[in-house]
Amino acid sequence: MLVTGGAGFIGANFVHHTVTRRSDFEVCVLDALTYAGDRDNLKEVAHDIRFVEGNVCDTELVDRLVADADVVIHFAAESHVDNSLRDPGPFVRSNIIGTYVVLEAVRRHGRRLHHISTDEVFGDLELDADDRFTEASAYNPSSPYSATKASSDMLVRAWVRSFEVAATLSNCANNYGPYQHPEKFVPRQVTHILQGRPPRLYGTGRNAREWTHVEDHNDAVHLILEKGRIGETYLIGSGCEVTNKAMVELILELMGEPVDRYEKVPDRPGHDLRYANDSSKLRNLLGWRPRHRHLGSGLATTIDWYRENEWWWKPRKEAAELRYSELGR
Repeated sequence: MLVTGGAGFIGANFVHHTVTRRSDFEVCVLDALTYAGDRDNLKEVAHDIRFVEGNVCDTELVDRLVADADVVIHFAAESHVDNSLRDPGPFVRSNIIGTYVVLEAVRRHGRRLHHISTDEVFGDLELDADDRFTEASAYNPSSPYSATKASSDMLVRAWVRSFEVAATLSNCANNYGPYQHPEKFVPRQVTHILQGRPPRLYGTGRNAREWTHVEDHNDAVHLILEKGRIGETYLIGSGCEVTNKAMVELILELMGEPVDRYEKVPDRPGHDLRYANDSSKLRNLLGWRPRHRHLGSGLATTIDWYRENEWWWKPRKEAAELRYSELGR
């Protein structure tokens, strides 16, 4: 199995999951080790995998690695909305060109591909509504990040139809869990509190998100690999939907802090209102069920991980906060 972007947050957790639970796979990781990818994320499984440092846009390298694989899991992507607003270029290169390079290699060698994407490609939903994204939802991306991920999804679908590439796709809700870079929403709040600082909330905090533990996401990906129908898309979501304000308050409560101990900062441009996935296709056809069905318990274990691994997040947080200070957030 070749895992692109396997040193990033979700990819590294997927590698841990595969090594510990699926001994039938030999795992090779390709990662460019940008700021969000780090070999420390794979430290515990380093002796069980092959690691290749390289860029997913490197045609010769990707071709050689795909030729040696049976299955390719394509996580590699630039994924932070604020960074895409500041400099869209890396997102176009990694998310669009990188996916094209992977698709061409898979096509040449006849390999099985699973493409990882996001529900942000659908844009957003109205607040205080009951509707959810489905596999048939129209694409309506609102940031350079989500626009480039939407483009990558379309490329995969076109290669399936035009060239009969054996690919499946999944679009996931917000993930949380270990090894998530402290620039992201949950670890940023948690590590602020661990440092004795109040967490920060964009705007009014009414924006709502569905939160899925990364272990549940990766269970779903393996299930799609085994049972998913070629060419099909599957939405992954736990059903745990809360506003950003409620999420911050829950984190504060779980960490023994007053629930109103947070600071408001200016909202980001074009901030999507609400994400929520209808994952009934994945549940009904493939039998997936999230193990972390209660947000509080999943968050508690995540908080414990950050509390016990300051060596991992502290140096990364300093760099992330420098970027946030430049944005005034």
